Amino acid sequence: MHCLCFSIAFHQKVYTFADSKKDFRTAYNKMKVIVDNKIPYIREAIEQLADEVVYLPGKAFTPEVVKDADALIIRTRTICNRELLEGSNVRFIGTATIGFDHIDTVYCQQAGITWSNCPGCNAGAVEQYLHAVLLLLQKEKGLNLQESCLGIIGVGHVGERIRQMAQRLGLKVLLNDPPRADQGEEGFCSLDTLAEQCNILTFHTPLIREGKYKSYHLANSTFFQKLQQSPYLINTSRGEVVDTEALLTAMNQGLVKGAVIDVWENEPHISQELLDKVFIGTPHIAGYSADGKANATRMVLEAFCRFFHKQADFHITLPNNPNQTLSQDENVRVLQLYNPHKDCEELRAHPEQFEQLARRLSFTKGIRHKKQVYVHRMYKNVQRESIYLPEYLLRIRNIYSFAAKNQ
Repeated sequence: MHCLCFSIAFHQKVYTFADSKKDFRTAYNKMKVIVDNKIPYIREAIEQLADEVVYLPGKAFTPEVVKDADALIIRTRTICNRELLEGSNVRFIGTATIGFDHIDTVYCQQAGITWSNCPGCNAGAVEQYLHAVLLLLQKEKGLNLQESCLGIIGVGHVGERIRQMAQRLGLKVLLNDPPRADQGEEGFCSLDTLAEQCNILTFHTPLIREGKYKSYHLANSTFFQKLQQSPYLINTSRGEVVDTEALLTAMNQGLVKGAVIDVWENEPHISQELLDKVFIGTPHIAGYSADGKANATRMVLEAFCRFFHKQADFHITLPNNPNQTLSQDENVRVLQLYNPHKDCEELRAHPEQFEQLARRLSFTKGIRHKKQVYVHRMYKNVQRESIYLPEYLLRIRNIYSFAAKNQ
């Protein structure tokens, strides 16, 4: 069993727009919370914190269902907008995800609804995915990492982890993050500079559909025409950040040498042509790992407790790792623990089962958790801390594979 140390604070944002008419209704009435039934590790904790808890699939949140709820705990499958929320008692929305483009933040502000997301919760899992991809590019495509230049587009929690990992591997790294650059931070390059110098590009941006920092179709035909190094393109951010048709054209023209795609436009109805062409294609699971899911659940529960002025004292149990002899060499160990080719093979065999594969590859089955390895307590006026799991904790889907073989 891995031991845990507490370090590296995640700066989670909670956006509060208090409505005095609603502020303390639950002090006099029972609290009802509706929770997405795919969020792991949450049941025991939330049932201690709320009087009534309803678990539903993300798509089953309707105006009728949420009307008398005080809080919603969701994933990206639930669109929280005026249509869903108007006339309801909802005062708090917690999404167990990094992204929040499924929440109408303008309407929430108008309606006095507080919302919270989980920035950085899956950074370790995405780092592992990218580490494995880079090693496979070197092993199977002959890419010399020590002579390569990696362009990271979007340098938040995830992008920073990727930068550190890539520099350990000996890559030159260029960073692009216009919002941070505009705030006066140094060390960032323009997108044109990355297009000119980088032979690997990886996207880690939120999905922003309009405005100065629009990222929707950031990688479009104009962008691809500027590429000078025929790079490998990696997308683990949002599918809509990359224009699928423009990417296919760029690959056919040799402007892009190859692609690794984990997030797709029009999920779950992804482009079969793109899936056939990519070096690696996976069903939106780069950020899935036991630690990432535990972090997200912890962060959303903490935000819930802060908003409702409740004591946060809960326990989250992670799966045991199967017995496995691991190499002392970090790079060998990475591919022992996770090789994305396995998930790619399954997606190529059954692309029509995109969502089923994503669920199956991200959750354990047939494993009994014997030891409690995650305990979190939050005290008032004490700086919040988050766990930093031991190097490359085995991903949930690999644990599932182990369980399936031993059933």
